[in-house]
Amino acid sequence: MTEKTIFAILVIVAVFTSILMLINVSNYFMVSIPKSGGELREGVIGLPHMINPVLAITDADRDITALVYSGLMKYDGENLTTDLAESFKVSDDGLTYTFTLRPDIYFHDGSQLTTDDVAFTIQKVQDPSLKSPRRADWNNITVNVISTQEIQLTLKQPYSPFLNNTTLGILPKHMWSSVSDDQFIFSKYNIEPIGSGPYKLKSLTKDSGGIPQEYKLAVSNDYYATKAYLDYITFVFFSDIDKAISALEKGKIESIASLSSKQAEQFSKEDYNIISTPLPRIFGAFFNQNNNPILADRTVRQALDIAIDRQVIINSALNGYGSPIDGPLPYGSVSTSSKSQKVNMDLARSILEKTGWVKNPGTGIYEKKGPKNTIQILAFDLVTADATDLKLTAQIIKEAWTNLGAKVEVKIFDTSDLYQNIIRPRKYDVLLFGQLIGKDRDLYAFWHSSQRNSPGLNVAMYTNSKADEILEFIRTNGDRTINQRKYIDLDQIIKKDIPAVFLYSPNFIYILPKNIKNNSQGDMNINNPSDRWNSINKWYIDTEQVWKIFAPK
Repeated sequence: MTEKTIFAILVIVAVFTSILMLINVSNYFMVSIPKSGGELREGVIGLPHMINPVLAITDADRDITALVYSGLMKYDGENLTTDLAESFKVSDDGLTYTFTLRPDIYFHDGSQLTTDDVAFTIQKVQDPSLKSPRRADWNNITVNVISTQEIQLTLKQPYSPFLNNTTLGILPKHMWSSVSDDQFIFSKYNIEPIGSGPYKLKSLTKDSGGIPQEYKLAVSNDYYATKAYLDYITFVFFSDIDKAISALEKGKIESIASLSSKQAEQFSKEDYNIISTPLPRIFGAFFNQNNNPILADRTVRQALDIAIDRQVIINSALNGYGSPIDGPLPYGSVSTSSKSQKVNMDLARSILEKTGWVKNPGTGIYEKKGPKNTIQILAFDLVTADATDLKLTAQIIKEAWTNLGAKVEVKIFDTSDLYQNIIRPRKYDVLLFGQLIGKDRDLYAFWHSSQRNSPGLNVAMYTNSKADEILEFIRTNGDRTINQRKYIDLDQIIKKDIPAVFLYSPNFIYILPKNIKNNSQGDMNINNPSDRWNSINKWYIDTEQVWKIFAPK
C-alpha cells in the first residue's frame, strides 16, 4: 500500500470521525419541539344552526363557536386569564370592571376588533327579542365605551363569578349591525361565521338538500395569541351516536366527545386515548318533602341515604367513569369529603325502627301509625329522564330501597316532558336529576330558598336561613379563600338536613387518536363539552429537531 493511499484512508477516517463528532455534538444541543401540521377529524352528533356566541345552544354550535370566536377572558386549564383583553381592573366596591383591549386583535376578514364590537355583542345578548341563552349572565350590566381600546362594565350589585361571563365570544359589529333583529337568527353569518379565534372557516360541505355535512376550520395565521399547531380541524356531523361510532370504526373520523360510559368501554383497548375527567356536575336523588309528607321525616331521608352504595352505581351504571360524592358540590371541590357515605343497611333499618316504623310481615314494607289511627306506608315515586345512565342508576336505587323495606315505583320521562310537566310544577316525590354547577360553583340557583319555584333549580324545595345567608355572601364576595371556608360551612349545613341523596359527579369522556399529543385531561377544565378546545393551542401531531437556544420558552 502506497503512502498516498494510506494518507487518503487516514483523511477519510478523520473526516468520518469529525462528522460523527459533529453529529453527536449537534444532537446534544438539539431538542424536539412540536411541529405545525396535520388535521383532526371530529364526529359531532347533531347539526350546527347558530355558530354565534350570542345564540349557540347545541354542542355542534358551541364546538365551532369556541374555535372561531374569542372573548375578553378565557380559561387556561383551571385558570381564568386575559384573551382579547390585555388587562383589566375591578373597582373597590366590586361593581365596575374596566378592560383594556390588546392593540393587535383582528377579525378573520382583516378588520380590527375594538370596544365597539364588545359593546355591540353585549347589547345583542341583552336584547330580549333574540332570546340569547347567555342573557341571564348579562342582565342589568351597563356598558360604557371609553375609547377604542378601553371599556367599562358596571354591575348593579357585586357578583364574584362575573369574570366567567366575559369569556363570551365577540361578534364583528361591521358585519352584524346591518342585520335586523327579525333576521338575526336567519343570517348567513350564523352558518358562515367570522370571528377572531384561533381557527377560521375554510370550507363548508353540504349535501344535495343543503344540509351541512362537514365544516373544515383552518388555523388562523393572524391570530394574536399562541398559534395552534394543527393546521385543520374538520367537524363531521351525524344524526345519532351509532352512526358516529360506525364512522370512527371505519376511520372516517378520529374523535368523538360526550360518549356514554358504555360506549367508551368498547374503545378502551383500541388505538385511542380516552380522556376522562370529572365534570362540575352533581347527580342525586332529590326529595320533594312538600309532595310526599313521608319524606318530610328526616329519619326516613337519613335511612334512605345510608342504604345507597355510590360505588355500585358508578361501577354498574357509569362503567367506572365517575366519582362518588356526599354533598352538594362536585367531586374535588373543597367542601366535599374524600370518602362517600358508607352503605349500612342494618343501621338504616335501625334508624327507621327506633322512630316507630315496623315492617309489614306480609309485604315487607315499612309502615307507621299516623294521625287519627291512619297507617303511613313507606312508599314513593322515583322519577328521572329517559337516559341510559339515569335509568340504570334509578334501578340500582330502587333495588337498594326495596331491600331496605320501601315501596318504590320508578317513572321514566322524555327529557322535555320531564322538565315541562314534572320538574317545573314540582310534581314528584324523589327526582333523580343532575345539576350543572359550573366553573364558578355558584350554588344560589340550586339551594337558595328563593329558587324553590320554577324557573329556579332548587328541586329539593330546600329552605334554610343560614344556607341562604352563606349563598348570598359568596355571590358578592370576591375573596376565594374566604369563599372556600364558606363552602365548607354550606356543605355541612346541607348534608345535615339531607334534602337529597348525593350520588356522583360523572366524567366527561372524549376519544382521541393516539397521534394527537399534549392533550392531557389536566389541561381540560370541562364545564361544557366545548371547553375541551380551551387547550387546542397545545395539541400537535409531529415534532421537529431544533437547537435548544431556538426552542420556544
